[in-house]
Amino acid sequence: MARRFAIGLFYCLLVPGFALAQGGGAAQQPPAGQQPPQPPQEPEEEQPPVYTEAVVVTASKVEQQIVNAPATVTVVSSDTIQSSPINNYAELLREVPGMNITQTSARDYNITMRGATSTLATSQLALLDGRSLYLDFFGFIAWDLVPVNAFELKQVEVIRGPASAIWGANAMNGVINFISKTPRELNSNNLTINFGGFNRSPANGQDLDTGGLYSVNVTHARAVNDRWAYKLSAGYFASDAFARPTGLIPNSTGTSYPAFSNQGTSQPKFVGRADYDDPDGAFKLVLEGGYSGTDGIIHTGIGPFDMTGVHLSYGTMRYTRGAFKFNFFTNILNGKANALLAIGRDGNPIPFEFDTRTFDVELGHVKTIGTRQVITYGGNLRRNDFELSIAPRGSDRTEVGGYIQDEIFISDKFRWNIGARVDKFANIDDAVFSPRTAFIFKPQADHAIRLSFNRAFRAPSLINNYLETSIVNQLNLGLVNPLFAGRVYNFPVAAVGNEDLVQESTNALELAYTGVINNRATVSAAVYWTKNTDEIFFTQTARYRAANPPPGWTQALAPLPAAVALGVLEVLPPSCLTLPPGTPCTTGGLPSEFSYRNLGEVINKGFELGVDGAVSQALNVFANYSYQAKPDPDFDISEVNLPPQNRFNLGFNFTQGRFTGNMSYTWVDEAYWQDVLDSRFHGPTDAYSQVNGAFGVRWGGDRLITTVKVINLLNEDIQSHVFGDILKRQVIGEVRVTF
Repeated sequence: MARRFAIGLFYCLLVPGFALAQGGGAAQQPPAGQQPPQPPQEPEEEQPPVYTEAVVVTASKVEQQIVNAPATVTVVSSDTIQSSPINNYAELLREVPGMNITQTSARDYNITMRGATSTLATSQLALLDGRSLYLDFFGFIAWDLVPVNAFELKQVEVIRGPASAIWGANAMNGVINFISKTPRELNSNNLTINFGGFNRSPANGQDLDTGGLYSVNVTHARAVNDRWAYKLSAGYFASDAFARPTGLIPNSTGTSYPAFSNQGTSQPKFVGRADYDDPDGAFKLVLEGGYSGTDGIIHTGIGPFDMTGVHLSYGTMRYTRGAFKFNFFTNILNGKANALLAIGRDGNPIPFEFDTRTFDVELGHVKTIGTRQVITYGGNLRRNDFELSIAPRGSDRTEVGGYIQDEIFISDKFRWNIGARVDKFANIDDAVFSPRTAFIFKPQADHAIRLSFNRAFRAPSLINNYLETSIVNQLNLGLVNPLFAGRVYNFPVAAVGNEDLVQESTNALELAYTGVINNRATVSAAVYWTKNTDEIFFTQTARYRAANPPPGWTQALAPLPAAVALGVLEVLPPSCLTLPPGTPCTTGGLPSEFSYRNLGEVINKGFELGVDGAVSQALNVFANYSYQAKPDPDFDISEVNLPPQNRFNLGFNFTQGRFTGNMSYTWVDEAYWQDVLDSRFHGPTDAYSQVNGAFGVRWGGDRLITTVKVINLLNEDIQSHVFGDILKRQVIGEVRVTF
């Protein structure tokens, strides 16, 4: 079935892969300004300081050790971020268990946890220091618009599984929270330069000269006194285009990959931040603003778009007084793109211009009750203003929501986390209720078994509701009758939104274990089952028949009489668009309209296993395995992508004296993709292995570090989406100076 062949007129930006460091440990850490009750704990023996327990805030909006979190969390540490061989944030997250990643061009990547990703992944929430990176007009994350440099990141926290009970809409499959270092923590100058090249000669693709890439990032941070500190940072990344696949798409339809002018990318960014700490410790104020830009290829449901410039400006204010917080942010996004394959009714490539503004205010508080309860509560109000060329009737949307969570310390071995959130969106008739409950059993202080239930949702985007455009499709009339061999008939297909959509929702059950072994390693295991309901798909909703023929149909079939031509249309199937050359068409009609519909239910299930720990002061190792069963929808399976069923990661970090090293191995199973154009362009990707490595030398302490990084060391042809570019070996040199 031609699934969402217009889903993407619109655009999609996206990001980068690696993971590690799940910590565990003692009781929950105190929220700011509070001292929550701590259950009694058994004394622990002294251990060599070779393992650092991670503290996270994303799972509950309060600080706590991972072993106490009510959700499955992975933490990517600062050391891992800076030592990993990456040039985008997608590569940083590749080795997180349960993570599906596609990179389809030099700048276009998508991430989905515990589900199949696509050219437009809409069910993942991403944050930078609590500021939403999810852009509501079409429901995507602009991963390459994350403005901070890798040097500035303290850690990345990844919640695997639904999280709407705390974070609201769009956290259906998980949350990725980038947490930056404060100016006081940085308090230095840093200059990082990367330069390198990559192979562009795949076996079944374009044979191009070596491509080049480079980046420059600079950070200046100062603690002026015990009250004021500030940070200024800027960066620029540029890359040539990757190689495109050529020849036949591997789906037995005889369809060739379409040729278009592929593009590289350029990405500037700038951030300014000032922190004020009250001398008496009563409150803290953070003011921050920044800019990031991107250009290059966006792969969408109707093929690639070439962005001539996308710009995101933002501002934030974060105020905390004890356990109370007040946050404000604004995101201002504008840009334009032109389709490279999709043609409008005027015969020109479909243009897409957009200008969106988001304003969000959030309040939150943490309170202890008695000696065995910690209550977290808060809410937010968000306003979106839109100007979209392909959705002219949609102009604004207001959202409001509130949450409450209660963590109950039943005893030193049992905890119960229960909470819920209620959201009301202007484009959804009823309020949306998102509960969560997690029962945690701790046989020992550093071991936890958790049984949890979550409900989460994604709100229809403005495009889902108000899309209004047309796309020209083509029919080879020679497939209808040999008399018309060589003739191609162009006909318009309307692409419209649906104002009656309800929210997508998911119910998730999870049984998980997290344990810290001998204060040296974290072992984790999770089994999950999710049922997604009312998923939003772009699907055919009307067709041309004899009573409503497409423009010029009878003329196109001349010299056949008009009545005969209309009779041919009456029996013509939509499958005529997808049959291989020479195959006759028989019964049906031609598609006249595609729109968004809430379809039925999709069951996803799987499990994840992982271990991550310190062998010694110098060596840290990790390994994890993820299994995801084939999705089980109660509607036509041609509407959904089929993710890799098996993924395996193995690697280490090494630091000894002047030398640092990193190496990882990733194996990803085959997958099947059904989200671009019609079924002529659907097809599989092969299983692949990816080996990454890095080796660095410190000079003058940590003041100068030179590193060689290699991505795809074995130079394998990697195509992570059937319509995407082919990734080959990248060799990157890095020079980092801190002063």
